[in-house]
Amino acid sequence: MREALVILPSSSITLPPNSSPTPPPHHRHYRRTTAKPKRNPTHSPSHFTSSITTPQSPLLSTLRWDSASGSCNGLKYYAELASKLAQDGRFDDSLMIAESVVVSGVNAEEFTALLNVKLVSGGIVRLLEERKVGSVVELLNGAQQLGIDPSKLLDKDALNALSRECRRTMGCGEIEEVVSLMETLKGCGMPIKDLVKPSEILRLCVSQRKPNAAVRYAHIFPHVDIMFCTIILEFGKKGDLASALTVFEASKQNQDTPNLYIYRTTIDVCGLCGDYLKSRSIYEGLIASKFTPNIYVFNSLMNVNACDLSYTLDIYKQMQKLGVPADLTSYNILLKSCCLATRVDLAKEIYGELKHLEMAGALKLDVFTYSTLIKVFADAKMWQMALEIKKDMLSAGVTPNIVTWSSLISACANAGLVDQAIQLFEEMLQAGCEPNSQCYNILLHACVEACQYDRAFRLFRSWKENALQKDNCEDFGGKTDNTIDLSPTLVVSASIPTLTSASSHRHFSTRVPFRPTTSTYNILIKACGSDYYRAKALMEEMKEVGLSPNHITWTILIDICGGSGNIEGALQILRAMREAGIQPDVVTYTTIIKVCVENKDFKSAFSLFAAMKRYQIKPNMVTYNTLLRARSRYGSLQEVQQCLAIYQDMRKAGYKPNDYYLKQLIEQWCEGVIQNGNQRKYNFSTRNRTDLGPESMILDKVAEHLQKDSANSISINLRGLSKVEARIVVLAVLRMIREKYTAGDSIKEDVQIFLGVQEVGMRAVRQESVVKEAIIKLLQHDLGLEVISAASRIGNDRNQDGINHPDKHSNMVENTEKVILRANAHSPTRKPVVLQKMRITKESLQSWLTRRLDASVVQ
Repeated sequence: MREALVILPSSSITLPPNSSPTPPPHHRHYRRTTAKPKRNPTHSPSHFTSSITTPQSPLLSTLRWDSASGSCNGLKYYAELASKLAQDGRFDDSLMIAESVVVSGVNAEEFTALLNVKLVSGGIVRLLEERKVGSVVELLNGAQQLGIDPSKLLDKDALNALSRECRRTMGCGEIEEVVSLMETLKGCGMPIKDLVKPSEILRLCVSQRKPNAAVRYAHIFPHVDIMFCTIILEFGKKGDLASALTVFEASKQNQDTPNLYIYRTTIDVCGLCGDYLKSRSIYEGLIASKFTPNIYVFNSLMNVNACDLSYTLDIYKQMQKLGVPADLTSYNILLKSCCLATRVDLAKEIYGELKHLEMAGALKLDVFTYSTLIKVFADAKMWQMALEIKKDMLSAGVTPNIVTWSSLISACANAGLVDQAIQLFEEMLQAGCEPNSQCYNILLHACVEACQYDRAFRLFRSWKENALQKDNCEDFGGKTDNTIDLSPTLVVSASIPTLTSASSHRHFSTRVPFRPTTSTYNILIKACGSDYYRAKALMEEMKEVGLSPNHITWTILIDICGGSGNIEGALQILRAMREAGIQPDVVTYTTIIKVCVENKDFKSAFSLFAAMKRYQIKPNMVTYNTLLRARSRYGSLQEVQQCLAIYQDMRKAGYKPNDYYLKQLIEQWCEGVIQNGNQRKYNFSTRNRTDLGPESMILDKVAEHLQKDSANSISINLRGLSKVEARIVVLAVLRMIREKYTAGDSIKEDVQIFLGVQEVGMRAVRQESVVKEAIIKLLQHDLGLEVISAASRIGNDRNQDGINHPDKHSNMVENTEKVILRANAHSPTRKPVVLQKMRITKESLQSWLTRRLDASVVQ
C-alpha cells in the first residue's frame, strides 16, 4: 500500500472518511512534513518572480490518502482542495497536493479531470489582474512537470486575462518581456496563437528594430522558415536592411541546406532598400555553397539589378549555363532592364525571340510583356512602333490594361501628337478601361508641352463641368443638388473635345472617376505662362479641393513670377514656401538663381547660391552652369574670383564642366590689361580665340594666383605652362594688381616671375625659352614694363654657412625655391640647378599703373 502524507494549512474543510489524522511511521514513500515539493521550472523567465509566500498560519493537521484502498471520494476531496487553494492564489500549496497524489501512483490525467477548472482559472485571473505573472508561470511549469496538461487548467476567462496581460505588456513596448513569456508558455504547451496574433508581435519587433527578439519568437513555431521570410520582408518594408540581414544570417545557422525561399525574400528586400550590391553578395554566397539557385531566385536577382543591364544579362547567361530554364518572368525582367537602359535594339531582339517561343508553344506572352515593350518605344519617342505592339497584343487576344493605355498615350504625348493621344484616350474609354489620374495628367502635359495652353484648360473644365451635372449626382450617391466635393473624386461622363472642333464633344455612356491630383494642378499652373495671378488663383483652388502645393508647385510659381521680371516677388514666394513648411530643393534654388541671372541681378544669384550651401543642398550641373554662364563679360576682380570659386567647387563635386566659354571670358578679362580704359566688348571670332586645349588647367592656375589677399610680394610661377597659358596668368596677375592699386593698395616689392629650373651645364629647354621670350615681349613691348632677367643657383651651390646668395627678395625666392624643389623631390640630382626667373621692378609697375590711371581719368 502506497500512502501520501499531505501538509494542510488551517482550514475548515472536513477530513474524508478514510483519512487518518495521525501519520504512520516513516516510510520510504513518505515525504517530510516540513518539506515542499521540489520544482525547478526550466521555462520560467528570469525576470518573473513568484509573489506567493509560504502560509504563515500554523500547520494544524497532516493527512494521508491511501491509494491502495481506491477511495474515489478521497481523490475528489484532494482535487477539490487543490482547486480551492489555487482559487485563493496559493499555487505552491495546490501543487504540493497534486504532487503528493501523483507520486502515490494516481494517474495525472485522472486527477486533472477531477480539478475544478473554474476555481483554478479564477485564481489565475486574480493574480494576472494583480500583475503577478510570475506566479502563474510557476503554476503552469509545475503542472507540466507533474504530467498535468497546463492548457486544461485555464478556461476562457483565464485565457482572456492572459491575453490582456500580454497586450498590456506590448502596449508598454516591452517586446523582450512578451517574447520571453511566449517562450515560457510555449514550453508549457500553451496555445500561444490564441493569446496574441503573431503579426502583432512581429509588428512590434519591426517597429522597435529588434531582430533578435523576432528570431526568438520565430523559433517558437514549427513553420519557422515561413516566419523568417515574413520577418525579413517586414523589416524590408520599413527600409531596415541591417535588421533584415540579421534575421537572414540567423536563419542560416540551423539549416543543412540553403532555404531558397529565404534567399529570394532577402534579395527582394535588398531591392526594396535600394542596395542592389548587397543582393549580389548574397547570390555569390549561395553559389559559393555549391547550391544551384532556382528560377525564382534568379528572377528576383535580375529584377533587383534591372538598373544594370550588363549585370542582368550576365545573370541570365549564368542561369543558362547552370541549366535553369528561363520563364516568361525572366524575359519580362530583361525587357524592363532594356527599358531602363533605353536599349531599344536589344528589346527588339528579345521580342523577336519571345515571338518565336510563343509560336513554338513554349510560352504565352502576357500583358506585362506587351506593356513593357510599349513603354520602351514610348520613352524612345517611337510612337509608331508602340502602336504596332498594340496591334500584336490585340491579335494575340491579350487585353490592354491601364498601364498599357497609359504607355500608349504617353508615347504619342512625348512625340507631341496631342490629337493622337486624345484619340487613344477615347479608345481606352470605349474598351471599358477606367483611366486613372495619370492618364488625365499625361493628356494635360501633352497640351502644355505642345504650347496648347487653352486646350489644356478646356479639357480640365470639361471634366469638372460634367462632374457637376445633376444626373451624375443622382447616379453616384443619390444627391440632387449641384454641389459636389471635388477633393476626393470627380465623376464625369466620358466626353472629350473632338480632334477637329473644341466646341463639339463625343459622348459615351461610360462614366469614369476624375481624381485631380497635385500633379494635375502643377501642369495647369505651368500652362499659365507668364500670368502670375492666374497661377496664384489655381494654387488657391488646389487648397480649396483639399490638395496641398508641393515644392514643384512653388517652383513653377517662382518661375512664372520671375519670368515677368519681378525678382522681389520671386524671393517673397521662396520665403512663403519655407513658412508653409515646404523645404526648397535643388530645382527650386536653381530656378530662382536662373531668374536672378536672366534679370542681371548677379548679387542675389550668388547670395542664393551661398544660402543653398548653408542649407546643405547640393547644386547640380544646371546650377553650376547657370552661374558660370551668368555674365557675358567680367568687369571686376571680385566677379572673376566668384566664378572661379564656383568652377573649382563644381569640379570638387564630381562634375566635369565644359569650361571653354569660361576660358574665353577669363582671357577677355585678362586681355583687358593691354586695352584702353573704355573696353570694347570682346568679340569671340575665330581669329580672336585662343586654343587652350580641352585638358588645359589654366583656370586652376589663374584661380591659384588670384586668391592672394594683397598685391604686395607677388610671385608668378609659370613652370610647365605653354606660352599662351603663361600669357593669361601674367595678365591676370597684372590686372589684379591694377585693381587693387586703384582701390588703394601700394606697390612695395618687385614682381617675381619663375620659369623653372635647369641643371648647370645643360642647354636651356626650348619650351622655357619660348615662354620667356613671349613674356618679355608682352611686358616690354605691349605694356612698357621694365623686366630684369636673373638666375639663382640653388642646390649644392651654397656659401660655407649653407645659405643661398641673398638678394632683395630673398624671402620670396626662398619660398618659391622650396615649392619647386619639393616638386622635383622624386628625382633628385647631384648637380646644382639654376632657378630661371625674371622680375618686374616696383618702379616700373608704379609708373605703368600711374599712366593707366591718368589715361582712364582723361577718357
